[in-house]
Amino acid sequence: MEKQVTHMPEPKQISLPIEGMSCASCVGRVDRALNAIDGVEDVSVNLASETARMSVDALKRIPDIIESLRELGYPARKARAELTIAAMSCASCVGRVDKALAAVPGVVEVNVNLASETATVVYVEGLVTTSDLIESSGAAGYPATVATAQAGDDRVARKEEEAQALAKRVTFAAILALPVFLIEMGGHVIPAVHMLIETTIGQQTSWLLQFVLTTIVLFGPGRTFYTKGFPALFRGAPDMNSLVAVGTGAAYLYSVVATFVPSVLPDTLRTVYFEAAAVIVVLILLGRFLEARAKGRTGAAIQKLLGLQARTARVMRDGESVEIEIDALVQGDIVIVRPGERIAVDGEVIEGTSRVDESMLTGEPIPAEKGAGDTVTGGTVNGAGSLQFLATRVGADTTLAQIIRMVEEAQGAKLPIQGLVDRITLWFVPAVMAIAAATVLVWLFFGPDPALTMALVAGVSVLIIACPCAMGLATPTSIMVGTGRAAEMGVLFRKGDALQQLDSVDVVALDKTGTVTEGRPALTDLVLAEGFDRPTTLSKIAAVESLSEHPVADAIVRAARADGAPLVGAEGFQSVTGYGVRAVVEDVEVLVGADRYMAREGIDVSALAPEETKIASKGRTALYAAIDGRV
Repeated sequence: MEKQVTHMPEPKQISLPIEGMSCASCVGRVDRALNAIDGVEDVSVNLASETARMSVDALKRIPDIIESLRELGYPARKARAELTIAAMSCASCVGRVDKALAAVPGVVEVNVNLASETATVVYVEGLVTTSDLIESSGAAGYPATVATAQAGDDRVARKEEEAQALAKRVTFAAILALPVFLIEMGGHVIPAVHMLIETTIGQQTSWLLQFVLTTIVLFGPGRTFYTKGFPALFRGAPDMNSLVAVGTGAAYLYSVVATFVPSVLPDTLRTVYFEAAAVIVVLILLGRFLEARAKGRTGAAIQKLLGLQARTARVMRDGESVEIEIDALVQGDIVIVRPGERIAVDGEVIEGTSRVDESMLTGEPIPAEKGAGDTVTGGTVNGAGSLQFLATRVGADTTLAQIIRMVEEAQGAKLPIQGLVDRITLWFVPAVMAIAAATVLVWLFFGPDPALTMALVAGVSVLIIACPCAMGLATPTSIMVGTGRAAEMGVLFRKGDALQQLDSVDVVALDKTGTVTEGRPALTDLVLAEGFDRPTTLSKIAAVESLSEHPVADAIVRAARADGAPLVGAEGFQSVTGYGVRAVVEDVEVLVGADRYMAREGIDVSALAPEETKIASKGRTALYAAIDGRV
């Protein structure tokens, strides 16, 4: 009997931006919840980049993943796009467009309006692009274009905005907390301050003032700790917000009782801890502000790569050249690239010739010649010529998009050492709360008087001081800073664990000359035959090369300027493709090019041939120049 072979579906890698994660225990809960979903494997949750990467056996799992995250209290971040839909004529058209857009994996909500011929789509950021939506609508028979795209600010801008909002909250909270701190703690440092308060406004008024200011701090700038911390605690999944909420809440409630219902406490225990609650909120908010600012800066690698993408493209539509948003480009469009423009997407040249600077991709400093049939890559820069090419890969399929995706994956990777951190932080918050409760009990039964006050202070101290954020952030932030700094220096990491393995590297081998150069050629040697002097010779050669757009020509002109050689005019300039250039300078003909150019023109180069061999042996490019027929 022939054995039946079952082909398992190829797992798909997806990445989701997650909201609401504030500490390592949050990471642990998201990790557990995602791993518990059928068909989801290789989960990697990153606190620094606020993303979760995973493999899914089918895209139909995405709604389950989104719902699971929402129920857990860590929803996937959503974005909104508005499309203009053509060819809709009745309610059934609306239904078909709605169904087509809703079928795109990652789309959460669709609202199609027949009257305005628009569709508003809410989708999970990172899973869906506007080109996916346009393609889906077009496949259903209703061509779409982007009306407005609000795919969310980029990560750096979003974190900068978050940091600015936190800075305002910190400043406001600090202004209110400072008088509370000075009133209550000033007396401990300078006894005269305590006496001054007693003899002027009185202790009770002082406590009432502290109550008002602390209440504003806790339920204004510090509100988020309670709105997130207590729900997480009641779900049985306490996080860092829960620690802050319980700690400051305990200190605040005890102080409120001492201020307004003093009869329930012995006189020796009548004291307030408003300053502790207020100052703790200020310090934690300050930490969050510094964290948000650091996260924004670590996205520099991705931002630099995103900066290589063109924002618009000029395409042929209905026989006319029109400029469109890059998201509206579709496979098969004919794209026009003018001199000096950045190429929008990957494609194949169908008309025109030019040189294209591909150093961002290959590291090679000399632009590549492009003509009909050659491929071009999105993000590279066109030279002096004009090109028309057929778009073959758009959106997430372009080479640049894949590079960006690889760098993002490297930044979000979970290193081997992170596994140890995760195992510790998984139980960290519950353990801290248990230790805090045990501390309160020990001080109550065995502590000195006033035992209740001492127990409360000790318990609150444990809750507040034991913050697992640094532990959970250390490794992912190090990865992001490392890969970001490397990208600034021109090194991109394809895998995150390469960073950890670099610790044991002794030798680095590079297979591309372009990756270790300045990115443009320079004149290294000028070897003169008998009867020629450097200033005059370099001046004449530079006069010819100043009329060429070739990078080598630019290098020669720069060398002449650096030498102070006088630049003179040239006439009758000619460029012979594949050979060199020629022109008349001060009534003599000057030729510059390869040895084959000299041979073609019948000029003897034997006198300098040994020097050419010596220069070439150093990995340098040798050119010849001839003035008035002499090499």
